[in-house]
Amino acid sequence: MATSRTEPVRGESATPELSVVIPAYNSGEVLESTVRQFAEYFSANPAKSTSPVEIIVVENGSTDNTADVCAALSAAWSWPAVTFRPMTSDKGMGAALRAGIIASRGERVLLTADDLPFGFGDIEGANRVMAELGSVPPVVIGSKAHAESEVQRGLLRAIMTGGFATLRRAILGTRTGDPQGTFIVDGTLVRQIAPALAERGFLFTTELDYALELSGVRPVEVPIRLSDDHLAHASRISPKDVIQMANGLLSLRRRKKELAAVAGPGYRG
Repeated sequence: MATSRTEPVRGESATPELSVVIPAYNSGEVLESTVRQFAEYFSANPAKSTSPVEIIVVENGSTDNTADVCAALSAAWSWPAVTFRPMTSDKGMGAALRAGIIASRGERVLLTADDLPFGFGDIEGANRVMAELGSVPPVVIGSKAHAESEVQRGLLRAIMTGGFATLRRAILGTRTGDPQGTFIVDGTLVRQIAPALAERGFLFTTELDYALELSGVRPVEVPIRLSDDHLAHASRISPKDVIQMANGLLSLRRRKKELAAVAGPGYRG
C-alpha cells in the first residue's frame, strides 16, 4: 500500500499524547472544519493534553477536492501544539484507518470520522472514565448503543443498525454494543494489532473490536450525543453495505484463531 505524507509542522520530537486518525474519502465539504475544530480544541484547552497532539488525515481515493484541502491546511498550519500529517492510502475506510494507525506515534490513538460526529463528547467521556477509575482503560468507545447516548435515527437506519447488531452477536459473540463508534485505543496495543487486520471497509472497527475481545480486552463504552451537523447528513451506509458486512462477519469468524493471537491473551495495557 503506497502512502505519502507531508513533513510534520512541529512537535515531531516529542511523543504525542494522542494521535487523531481521520479517514477522508470525498470529504472536501467537511474536512477543513473538522481538522480546525480539533486543532482549536487542543490549543484552547491545554489541560486536555499535556504533550503534543498529532492529527493524521488519510485520503483514500477521493474524486473531489479532499487532497487539495489537505494541502491547503498543511501549507497554512498555525497551531504549534498540534501536528498535522496528511497521508494517502488505498481506497476504503478500513484501509485508511489501518494506514493511519501504523503511522501514528501517540500514546493513545483516536479513530474518528471526517465530520466529527460526536463533537468532543467521546474524548470528554474517556477523560471522565480515566478520572473515575484512576487508570487508563486500553480501549474506550464513543458508543451510540450506550443507554445515556443521545441518538436520533431514522427508521431505516435503526432497522439496519439493529439487524447488524443481532447478526454480529449471533455470528461473533461479541459483547460491545457499538463497534462502529469512535475508538480511543492504547497506542502500543492498536499498532500491534493493526498490521493483522484485513478489513478494508466499514467492518474494520468491528474486526478490531473482535480481535480485542478475543484477546481478553473489554472496551469501555461511553455515552455520546450525535452532532447536529452529523444528523443533517444522510447515512453513507446502504442496505447493500449491510449485506456485505453480514458476509464479512462470517469471514471474521473463520479467522477467529488468527485474530485471537494478535494481541496475546489477557492484555492489560
